[in-house]
This record gives sequence, structure tokens and C-alpha cells, in this order.
Amino acid sequence: MLDFPLDTLLARPVLAAGPRIAVLVPCRNEALAIAKVVADFRAALPDATVYVYDNGSADRTAAIARAAGAVVRGEDLPGKGNVVRRMFADIEADIFVLVDGDDTYDAEAAPAMVQRLCCGQLDMVSAARVADARGAYRAGHRLGNAVLTGMVRFLFGDRVSDVLSGYRVFSRRFVKSFPALATGFETETEFTVHALELRMPIAELPAAYRARPVGTASKLRTYADGWRILRAIVALLKQERPLAFFAALGGLLFLLGAALGLPVIATYLQSGLVPRLPTAVLATGIELLGGLCVLCGLVLDSVARGRKEMKRLAYLSIPALPAQCCPPQC
Repeated sequence: MLDFPLDTLLARPVLAAGPRIAVLVPCRNEALAIAKVVADFRAALPDATVYVYDNGSADRTAAIARAAGAVVRGEDLPGKGNVVRRMFADIEADIFVLVDGDDTYDAEAAPAMVQRLCCGQLDMVSAARVADARGAYRAGHRLGNAVLTGMVRFLFGDRVSDVLSGYRVFSRRFVKSFPALATGFETETEFTVHALELRMPIAELPAAYRARPVGTASKLRTYADGWRILRAIVALLKQERPLAFFAALGGLLFLLGAALGLPVIATYLQSGLVPRLPTAVLATGIELLGGLCVLCGLVLDSVARGRKEMKRLAYLSIPALPAQCCPPQC
């Protein structure tokens, strides 16, 4: 919980009624867990509005969430990314708390995350998951998260330790300038890379992560969704850092061309003949293709820089959360 009364955080002159906090809960078939999720977040953030977006549930998720006090809406397009895009477009607030509806995240961490966002005037605070039982993380999920997080840290910067966390707090500036393109669970990767590439002020706080309630099943498919997230990381690298992507591809082609061509060159230097003409032609073509890759990377790097500048201008066009929302002791 907060180390100061929540009404102190919410009392600020610029926003007379206090910052509007929206808790966003995308979910599908979470009838056994959603009531507790809504109740916990209403208790932890009593001045917030809890929005549950039902993604085509076949059970009573929507009815139970509504009875628990949430504002219930729906999104027909399947996939978490589609739901997040709809929520970010529809809901107006100053602070957005995004959390899964499966009751695996601790609502008591939310006030501290909101406090950290406000006091640091940050744009994103992520919950770095701390599992309280081995059952919270399946072995495949634990390994996949470590590998994918390591890739993002290596390619885009090591400012995060849990790329795939589904528990985050965002500023309005982040939400309303975020170009949400993902359709599934790769949306968390998009959040992280977007923040890293624009060098936004972000932070992480540890938060408990527990096993799902008995009788419920995870929607995350270890291998299929892991492969999907991996493809998203590669696609983001190509879009955000095309020179690095195409230079690496060109380097591989240069090495392949050299492996095929050097023996031909050695034979020519010894005998003055080129007995393996098809191999020489193939090696030359591969080397030219490698050069074209590097050239494409140089051109696309300029395009990517222009896109980044436009995203930065869109981000700056939205006012930051005023410092007055933070209590003086911060």
C-alpha cells in the first residue's frame, strides 16, 4: 500500500478532482478469478475506475465483473493486443493501470507503482515479477521469459528485467501516443521497445506473482506465443534499427560469399584458370546481395529516424502529468 494517504496523492491544484486513475483489465473466460481481481483493485485504489474488457468469453466473466463493480466493455477481435488497443483508444484518464484478469498479480503493489510514476514523473512503471511458488511459472514460461528478455535487453537496452510483465502503470502521455499494432501477447514487448527507443523515463518495481486460481487455465501457449513474441522482437529490430538488422544480414551474406569464392580465387591464383565458374558466379551474386542489404539498411535507417522523430513529437504533444500530483515528501 502507499506510504501516505491516497487522497494526498490525488489532491493537486492543477487537476482539482485529482488525477483520474483507470484500472484496465483485459480478460477472456476468467469467471473464477475476475471478481477477486476487481475487488482487490477497488480496495487498493479506491478512487480508480476499474474497466474490464471482455474478449469474447464463453462463460459469465462479464456478468461477474459487472456485479463486482467494474465498468464492463467488450472487444470482438481476439487477442490481448487487440483489447489493449481498444482500451487505450476508448478510455480517458491521467494514469492507467494495466493488469491481467487471472488474479496472478498483487493489487497491493498498485499504489506504490502509481506513487513511483507520479513522484518520478515517469511514463511507465512495470512490475518485475517475483514468483511466490514454483507453480506460478511453468518451466517453459520461465525459460522463454529469460531468453526473450535477454534478447530485448541486448538489442534495445538493459533498462528492464521483465519484458513480458502484464502488470504496468502508464502515464496518459504514453497511452495516447503509443502506436499499438500488436494483436496478441507480443503487446508487452511493444510497450517495452517503444519506451526504450524513445528513451522515456521508466522504472520497475518488484511485485508478487502467484499461481492462477485452481480451475483456471492460462491463455498463453508456451511455444506458439513464444515464437510469436520472438518474431515480434525481430520485426521491431527491423523497424526501429534497420541498419543493424540489414548490416547483420549483409555480413552473413558476405561470409557465405567469401566461403564459396575464396577457394575459386585460390585456384585462379595458382593456375590462372576458373574451373568452377558456376560457383564463382554464385559467390559474386551473394556478395552483391550482401552489399545491397547494407545499402537498404542505410536508406531505411534514415526513414526510421524520421519515424522516431514523428513519434517523439506525438509524445511531446501530450502534456506530462504535473508534479503537483506527488506529495512533497517524494
